[in-house]
Amino acid sequence: MSELTFLSDIVPGLESGDYTVVLTQDVDLNTGSWTTTRTFQVAGERFTLAPDLIGAVFPPAGSLGDHALVLPHLVLNRATLPWERESGAGPGLPWLVLLVFSGDEQPAQRTAALGTLPFAAPEPPHQSADDPVNVIDVPRDLLAGLMPPVADLPYLAHVRRTGDGDRAVVMSRRLPAAGTSSTAHLVSVEGRYDASGFVLGDGDGPVPLVTLASWTFACDDDAQTFAGLAAALAGEGSPFRLPDSGDPGADAFLAQGQVPVRHRLRQGGRTVSWYRGPLVTGALSGDPPPVVRTSDRLLRYHPDAGMFETGYAAAWQLGRLITLQHTATATALYGWKRRRAQLSKRTDPAGHPLAVAPIDDTPPAGALALLQDLAVLRGVPLRYLIPDERLLPVETVRFFQLDRSWVAALLDGASSVGRITAADAEADQASPLPVEPPEASGALIRSELVSGYPDLLVEAYATDAADQPLPLLRAERLAPTIMVCLFEGVMSRFDLCRRPESQHFAVEAGRVPGEYAKTLRTGTGDPGPSLPSRPLGPRSTIPVAALAAEMATALADPADTFGSAQFARQMIETADRVTYLRAAPPPPS
Repeated sequence: MSELTFLSDIVPGLESGDYTVVLTQDVDLNTGSWTTTRTFQVAGERFTLAPDLIGAVFPPAGSLGDHALVLPHLVLNRATLPWERESGAGPGLPWLVLLVFSGDEQPAQRTAALGTLPFAAPEPPHQSADDPVNVIDVPRDLLAGLMPPVADLPYLAHVRRTGDGDRAVVMSRRLPAAGTSSTAHLVSVEGRYDASGFVLGDGDGPVPLVTLASWTFACDDDAQTFAGLAAALAGEGSPFRLPDSGDPGADAFLAQGQVPVRHRLRQGGRTVSWYRGPLVTGALSGDPPPVVRTSDRLLRYHPDAGMFETGYAAAWQLGRLITLQHTATATALYGWKRRRAQLSKRTDPAGHPLAVAPIDDTPPAGALALLQDLAVLRGVPLRYLIPDERLLPVETVRFFQLDRSWVAALLDGASSVGRITAADAEADQASPLPVEPPEASGALIRSELVSGYPDLLVEAYATDAADQPLPLLRAERLAPTIMVCLFEGVMSRFDLCRRPESQHFAVEAGRVPGEYAKTLRTGTGDPGPSLPSRPLGPRSTIPVAALAAEMATALADPADTFGSAQFARQMIETADRVTYLRAAPPPPS
């Protein structure tokens, strides 16, 4: 796990605006001085945000979890962004605010021309009065209860520093309403504040706000939270195989993870054969398949069942097709084999009267990279890994061992380009490319957890204790809701957790409805003091400045040093780690 550090802010070197540089040079006593002036403009984001600036949101967009005690937040990939403009309330305060609208409060969104907004004049030359801007119109009385006071603003934005870099976080001060959907809007308050608070303006109509990003979620089902979804996966634990059919002959194959598939024979006939991919329930015994020239050599026929087993043959043919699809790699591999053959036929150059040109027999880098990807199943179609959807039902996790013989057949097929004669096969067997199938195990996950939490962290251990984690070979999404995790070695424990930027902020339920409480943490890792239950503010908002002052007093931290970083550390919830203990794999079959 990466270390997480909180910073109160990172102020940009230059805020957005116009700048003038004046250079004066004293030449000599006779000519006097020479002066020149240059102007330039720093034009940061103002009315739109590029999609790649938004790193994560919580609650996840479209989620249905129990978020009634959560303060929604948004992560920005540029750490200085919340402080690049001025809100008008004072220096160093963020110009971005996250508002949450619940139920029938959802504001309508419209597009307006920049020149029609009285609070946002264009900044030439990169902005004009005709530029479209996304705007929401919020009823005046609703906005008065949602917009944070000036005292709260400093605590609603901070910076998280991890091994991946710095990211800014903008937090809401409102708890979502239970039993309904909510929409969060990141709005610009540039120049909309003064020392007394947000300026609503004259009139009685709705107040327009520039919205830079928004997402919708629902506060409904506690089973749809991270912990609820992850815990539910263990309830469907079973081996990576199909259930018994009732026929003893077929069940013997099903117990090995085999799946019946349609099989078209080389001569044109059609039949049904058994297929097993590289993911198996337990360790496998047996030698790796031999170096062959055609995939048919790897077909296994079971006379008692009257059926073929096609797993290794399919792996070999797949590897060959993948290499042929990469034309440059296939050409480089064939050229390397020709140079290798020339080198094997060369006699001792010591007796030659002239120098003999060297032959480069270094394996091509492209071929090695392709084989290294295939060794961890990268590039293998999902259908080859999960040949039957029933092997991985919805909302399940399945643990597996990697069949090294299957992967060896895949690699042999991928390196078989140019293998025509028996002599070619012997040469390939004598001088193979230096890529070996790893001894590995892993987990397959099919769940809304994969799509709802795209930044999942996975860890595996060889024992039930969290000692030294196994090296991670691969952790990728194969489909929107399917993820494969592959580790070097045989795992006994598998952990799911979230990255620091996906952690959330929350309070605890108070003594009675409409109140909240909070247990603090100390620097020693032990639980800190618990703040007494306090009433929520208007529209289920948290009085952030008052809560921060209570925290500082309870922790004996002077108020002048208790900033947004310290507040975020106390508010963040980091307990979402779910551990699965894997049963011992069956003996080799």
